[in-house]
This record gives sequence, structure tokens and C-alpha cells, in this order.
Amino acid sequence: MAMRAEQPLAASEIASIFDALSQVTRLEAFRLLLRYHPFGLNAGDISRLLAVPHNTLSTHLAVLQGCGLISSRREGRSMIFAAVPGRFASVQAFLDVAPVASKSSQQLQPIVYPMKRSGAEDLDKVYNVLVLCTQNSVRSIIAEAIINREGDGRFKAFSAGSRPKSRPNDDAISLLADLGYETAELRSKSWTEFAGAKAPRMDFIITVCDVAAGERCPHWPGHPLTVHWGVRDPTELAGNREQLRAALRDTYRQLMNRTTEFVNLPIERLPLAELKAEIAAIGKMEGATELTLTRIGA
Repeated sequence: MAMRAEQPLAASEIASIFDALSQVTRLEAFRLLLRYHPFGLNAGDISRLLAVPHNTLSTHLAVLQGCGLISSRREGRSMIFAAVPGRFASVQAFLDVAPVASKSSQQLQPIVYPMKRSGAEDLDKVYNVLVLCTQNSVRSIIAEAIINREGDGRFKAFSAGSRPKSRPNDDAISLLADLGYETAELRSKSWTEFAGAKAPRMDFIITVCDVAAGERCPHWPGHPLTVHWGVRDPTELAGNREQLRAALRDTYRQLMNRTTEFVNLPIERLPLAELKAEIAAIGKMEGATELTLTRIGA
């Protein structure tokens, strides 16, 4: 993650940042929010992901905010916390001193250790993910784009609908394009396209629409793991065009938060039942529909 430094900080400010990050919960909270930059997380999701009581977390978030490492904003009834990467980049800039020359006038060269890759990253397995909703025009299209980018080659996402529209929602495509996504290949399509013998074999089926979750699905070859991540249809939450765009941005943030958590799961190391429970729990993050919150096993 590239970070641009802010204005140079005084030594006392640097010291306060180190003091804030010297506590393990605060360090983990800041690290978590860097992963979710720039969208952020609400306090409930941070508490759940770090397994820290809400009242204890509030104190730590206040310390991080006090030294400028995180910011907060209100969205509806939720307070969203986000990392301020530039603040930490200023710390790095403060510590970026020229290396001392040796007696032979040669600069000391930094020792570069190879990064230890996790077992999941060492494997060549690419996981196919099919994201379903009814019309395959907004939520599933956005999720497909996010998983393909955040999956970084380890996940290949597709999307489809039970009753697809002729093409994706123009505003959803515009949002993705503004965020740097390639959108030329995104199209609305029927879920029957993925049910035939020649269709890609799916590892995961994720429904993001309550209606699609309740419909009788085709037979999926390979018995993929199926979970429900229901989020509200942004087109039903909006009145005018500006409200629609705001709702789309909120839907994007919710799906991005879920995807970030999903693609970082240690899939190969988890038993099937535990893996299903972990992915289903991700669906219950901020913005989950009532069906998602009450559904057993998904």
C-alpha cells in the first residue's frame, strides 16, 4: 500500500504515535484499518474482527484518533473509522536517515530478507467464485469486480442472476470505472450459463440478494460451498440520482469489506465446516440483511 507522507512531524508527535502503537490492541486495530483503507469499518466490525469488547475498543480508538493515525465519520447511525496512512508515512520519513559510510567509504547496504509466504500463497490453486443475485446488474457485478482485483490471481470471480437484466446498471459501472476497475468484460448473464457440463467448476457460491438466496438454484457441478451475504439493493434505497450514487458507494464499501476478509482466509488450513462458518460470518458484517443475520449455516 503506497503511503504519501504528510507535513514533517515534530519529534514529540512521532513519540506520541509510537506510544499509541506500543499497545497490542491499538497496533492490531491500526493494521486492520490499513487493510480496509480508504473505506474503513464501524466499531462493531472492528470489535468482532479483533475479538475485543466494544467498551475496551472505544478507548483504544480514541487514542489512535488523538494522535492522528485514524479518522472517523458518521454514516447514518454508524461511526466509521478509517486509517490515515499519510500520518504513519510521516513517521517513516522521519526515520529515513542516510546510512553511515564504512571506513572503506562504501555505504552500508540494507539486508533484505525474503518474505515468508503463507502456505495458502505457496499453492497454485485458483478458486472460482460465483456471485449471484436476481438481476445481475448491481451487487453481484460489483462483487465480481472486487473479488477479481482483491483476489490477486488466487480467486477468479464470475457473477450471474436468476432473472438477469440486459446489461449492468450504468451507475454501478461508472462507479467501478471511477475506482480504476476494468469494466469492459462485465455483463449481465443467467445463472444457467454456469450450470452446464462445460461451465467452470465453482469452489464457492455467494448470494448477495435475499431473493436469489430463496430461489431454487440450478445444479452446480462439483458441490461448491454455498453461503449468503445479503446486502440491500442500492437502487431500492435511493430516490434521486445523487442518492443512488451515495447508496452505490455504500454498497461497494460493504462488499469490499467482506471481500478483503474473504480473500485473506487461510482456506487450505480450515476444515470444511469451519471454513463455511467463517465465510458465513463475513456476510454478517455491517449492512447485512435480516435474512443473512438470522440464516443458519449461511
